[in-house]
Amino acid sequence: MSTGGPAPAPEQDKGGPRTALAGLTTRGRSFLAAGVAAAVCAYVLGQSDLLRVGLLLAVLPLVCATVLYRTRYRVAGSRRLSPARVPAGSEARVHLRMDNVSRLPTGLLMLQDRVPYVLGPRPRFVLDRVEAGGRREVSYRVRSDLRGRYPLGPLQLRLTDPFGMCELTRSFSTFDTLTVVPRVEALPPVRLSGEAKGYGDGRHRSLALAGEDDIIPRGYRHGDDLRRVHWRSTARYGELMVRREEQPQRARCTVLLDTRAEAFLGAGPDSAFEWAVSGAASMLVHMLERGFSVRLLTDTGSSVPGEGADGFAGASQESADAAGLMMDTLAVIDHSDGTGLSPAYDVLRGGNEGLLVAFLGDLDEEQATVIGKMRQRSGGAVAFLLDSEAWTTEPGEVPGAGSASEESLRLLHEAGWTALTVPRGASLTDLWRQADQQRTGVVSGSGMEGWS
Repeated sequence: MSTGGPAPAPEQDKGGPRTALAGLTTRGRSFLAAGVAAAVCAYVLGQSDLLRVGLLLAVLPLVCATVLYRTRYRVAGSRRLSPARVPAGSEARVHLRMDNVSRLPTGLLMLQDRVPYVLGPRPRFVLDRVEAGGRREVSYRVRSDLRGRYPLGPLQLRLTDPFGMCELTRSFSTFDTLTVVPRVEALPPVRLSGEAKGYGDGRHRSLALAGEDDIIPRGYRHGDDLRRVHWRSTARYGELMVRREEQPQRARCTVLLDTRAEAFLGAGPDSAFEWAVSGAASMLVHMLERGFSVRLLTDTGSSVPGEGADGFAGASQESADAAGLMMDTLAVIDHSDGTGLSPAYDVLRGGNEGLLVAFLGDLDEEQATVIGKMRQRSGGAVAFLLDSEAWTTEPGEVPGAGSASEESLRLLHEAGWTALTVPRGASLTDLWRQADQQRTGVVSGSGMEGWS
């Protein structure tokens, strides 16, 4: 929830009376013009009664503007998003609350919140008289098919006098941010590479595989079980030492997202690049739910969450926090200016990184070779190739024969990848099952190696 303080006064020092006159409505300007005209006619014709009428018409809007300008309402406003992070295509509700913190009732208030045009029309509300210490609550819905981070606010109040002669706008200074993350598709569980190595049936593997003499102890801490005291180390160091608890070693998964601008054609919610981003998000969430240590890697070599030397979300970071960080990154990720995938390979070449799942755009022979080398540094590798030509072809048209994706697919197969092409509008769930079938040799003629 974001809470704004009392609504600031209009720019009195900057504009002075001109600010009040600028707030005159059409009715107020009409009264002022009629009063001036009547006063001029009364002067020319010598009619004193008409002069009084003209002065009344001219003074009324001026008095309303002055009174409204000098009014000091103390109003506090707050905004609450439910939820603050929403998938693309889903709705979020924005709750607005206005509190009259002064001892005087307010007049008619017109409430308006600023929202980007992609979230829908600008919401406007009319609030009747708010008693001293009273509150009013209103809400509206926002929706976007495009992922991103969108500012909401600042909140604006439009004050008006009882005669409708003048309107003044007062703004709060606070705003909130709505994060629209990619759509996430629920994936079926399959037997993954690294699961037997990382977890086994009990999903734990002890790091202390040597004998008791090789156990690395640590100093005693308040609350440690005395049955874990390592007496030999205690005698050696002269202080109470305990055996370390077995540390679970989590299986690892790296999700590689190709963001090169030259690898994807088209734009919009149904483009190949948006499918790749949504697929990467679905894979990250799926792997975290399976208990893997996960990181997001792009073609530029940057990784998320990026903690530590390996960049994985380890035991020190909760899965929910890791998922939120990676989803926030995917919400604003855009095309890179890179031309190759070598920076990502440099990150992966340090050692065995467990399972590698890649979402790739158009590949030439050189980049397909680089991707093939990544297989040597992973326990298993699955690639989803998106052919821009197939994704930009209009319905009813036939893509050109001899697509470059076929050659890239062949090179990845020879390098040991489980690789599939992604047709336009395909379901990642179906492709994930196909990848599992291809790995286990269910698909006839696959000739593929296993993921591990």
